[in-house]
Amino acid sequence: MSFVDDDRPQKKTAHEIGADLSLLSVDELKARVELLKAEIARLEAEAAKKASGRLAAENLFRS
Repeated sequence: MSFVDDDRPQKKTAHEIGADLSLLSVDELKARVELLKAEIARLEAEAAKKASGRLAAENLFRS
């Protein structure tokens, strides 16, 4: 095991909204776009899950 690798700063894989993009390569920008698309899909799925649960609860109490 090499100690040289342990001193290297870890690359940030998350995207910070409003971050400076000028220092990123095209590949890094594309990777962030894919990361954000996956996060949007996850958020939309969770919102749909919660909306369907709420609708089911509303229908239960209307009966």
